[in-house]
Amino acid sequence: MNARIFGNGGETLVLAHGYGGTRFVWDDVVPSLAEKFRVVVFDWSFSGAAADNGGRSERPCSYHGFADELVVLMDELELKGAVYVGHSMAGMIGCIASVARPDLFSHLVLVGASPRYINEDGYEGGFDSSEVDAMLAAVEADFAAWVPLFSQAVVGADHPAAVARFAKQLATMRPATALRVLRAVLTCDVRGVLPDVTAPCSIVHCGGDSVAPLAVARYMQRAMVACAGARGADTVVIESSGHFPQLAAPKEFVQAIEAVLIDH
Repeated sequence: MNARIFGNGGETLVLAHGYGGTRFVWDDVVPSLAEKFRVVVFDWSFSGAAADNGGRSERPCSYHGFADELVVLMDELELKGAVYVGHSMAGMIGCIASVARPDLFSHLVLVGASPRYINEDGYEGGFDSSEVDAMLAAVEADFAAWVPLFSQAVVGADHPAAVARFAKQLATMRPATALRVLRAVLTCDVRGVLPDVTAPCSIVHCGGDSVAPLAVARYMQRAMVACAGARGADTVVIESSGHFPQLAAPKEFVQAIEAVLIDH
């Protein structure tokens, strides 16, 4: 999983990228974080930077499968009591892993995470089911044409350099893998795990997130009633547009992470 370790600070941060990304999505924030912490980055098996790039059909393609993958990685690196920073889909993967192996996690930082992306009565996930169907159809029809459009939509047109960097990473995924993982993400519903999370948790969300609206962060905060001994999760809002603060607003992202960890 191409794990890399930077810095030699006392506390260990595990940075986990989301859909379409690679470990390089953290490049703008790792140097600053590594001044104070020991920072671990890695590639999920589906990542375009992974050795097999999700090519084997038996690769897990569910949040629970990826949670197992995370536990194996952390055990191999002998990480216990780490701070886990999970972006987008990786946030919920970390929640699931923390329930199974609480000894591995001292704190969860969920960046733009969402337990469900499809709207339903009483729940605002961000997308109607018809929008999800159209997105999946577009990926299946012409992945290469879809990549730049999706990248601009999720990173934000106001950040062209960041859009280009993410698009380059996304384009390295195998089209079949990209479709399979995106379907797993957009059709997931793992809201049921939220009340079982007991690790201290901080939800970091962009105010103008185009993928997971701020209502999702508020929902998660209400649902995570057992975090930190029933104190619940806290929420930090970064005043930035888009779904990728580590690319679009790296300084603000680092400040938010440092503020969370000083308080925890």
